[in-house]
Amino acid sequence: MKFKNIIYIAPVALLLLTSCKRGTDTVDIKPVVITEEVKYDTDDPAIWVNKANPSKSLVIGTDKDADGALYVFDLQGKIVVDKVIRGLKRPNNVDLAYGLMLNGKPTDIAITTERMTHKLRIFSLPDMKPVDKGGIEMFVGEIGTEYRDLMGIAIYTAKDDKMYAVVGRKTGPKTGGYIWQYLLGDDGTGNIKATLVRKFGEYSGKKEIESIAVDNELGYIYYSDEQTGVRQYYADPAKGNKQLAIFGTKGFQADHEGISIYKLTDTTGYILVSDQGANRFQIFSREGTAKNPFEHRLLKIANVQARQSDGSDVVNVPLNDTFKHGLFVTMSDDKTFHYYRWEDIAGKELKIK
Repeated sequence: MKFKNIIYIAPVALLLLTSCKRGTDTVDIKPVVITEEVKYDTDDPAIWVNKANPSKSLVIGTDKDADGALYVFDLQGKIVVDKVIRGLKRPNNVDLAYGLMLNGKPTDIAITTERMTHKLRIFSLPDMKPVDKGGIEMFVGEIGTEYRDLMGIAIYTAKDDKMYAVVGRKTGPKTGGYIWQYLLGDDGTGNIKATLVRKFGEYSGKKEIESIAVDNELGYIYYSDEQTGVRQYYADPAKGNKQLAIFGTKGFQADHEGISIYKLTDTTGYILVSDQGANRFQIFSREGTAKNPFEHRLLKIANVQARQSDGSDVVNVPLNDTFKHGLFVTMSDDKTFHYYRWEDIAGKELKIK
């Protein structure tokens, strides 16, 4: 997830390699919590950790419709009714970050992409109050069909505490510039402004790019080029727009979707990618190899009960007696989000605290 200074070190253990395929002898990992249903169509979650009281942490999830919403759930999967934001025009993905300076105060924020208005909608956390003056327009000047229809969003918090929104759309150019990156800041009134700093990112043209994830500590952006693979770039605009890697190019049944990063240390952990058509997550090494820092090895395939998952999120901190080693949340196409204990996803093959 995208907050800094909360890193737990896992004990040293041998990492076993497994690449099990779904079959009649495999068993789906069961969620320990399934949320209450949204009205229309769940798509993407983000987990906000309450640092003062982790048991009061929240899950924010999109309900994707022309009359859509941002739902807020507690750790028991119950809707926190007074925090739900309704009347959004097809909110697609959501991400959050900690400590953006607004009115001179560090403010946690949640950002969602509102596809039908071409705007980012931004709310402070945990009160879910708007801090965007009704929305910030994205991809201004683009005229291609669906070139301004917002999809993916991730927030990069740099080591100098500058914060950036990394934004994707329904479709865009194949030769670079599919993803646009914006510097976020206070507009002088306690609301957020966004300044375009770069355009980057290759695109296969096969389907679309929806899921985007950022690794703050290592400084990388990942995004799912559906039916092609996961592409990796530097998150710092000053480091240029060269593609560093593409992985997961084989063994996916259909679309590459939600990406989440479980961090064991500042430099080690796992990248989880939804293999949507197979109802499973393919799990890759976060760190590269000695010979290639951008080689992400497939370590495990985790079959889950969530169906046709678009989006997911994970945190590595103990939250309560149920989620002692972290929480993994993914959407399911039955209008719910599923909560999994990290140790159930990890099994015997991956490390836990």
